[in-house]
Amino acid sequence: MSRRGSRAELPVEVEILKEKASALGRVGERLDASLARLAALAARIAEAGPEARAVLVQEYRAERARARELRYYLVVQREAIGLRRHADVDRAYPLPPDIPE
Repeated sequence: MSRRGSRAELPVEVEILKEKASALGRVGERLDASLARLAALAARIAEAGPEARAVLVQEYRAERARARELRYYLVVQREAIGLRRHADVDRAYPLPPDIPE
């Protein structure tokens, strides 16, 4: 039954729901990967000398911007499927702080 309970969902509606869920999963996976890269970069920065640190900080900042963009995409996709509360996104995908030069 559909959300309204008045009729069975059409195959095309089921396909659309599957694609929405799949798209949500894909952006979540990309965000997870980006956050993992950020953690790895942060660890490398902590161990790096001054010259390498400057380069790594720039990489970190670029990756953080990418993670922030992916997080935005995740929120937009959630809203597109009717999810309006995003506190769980904040808990599941916390954006790490910027690193000063």
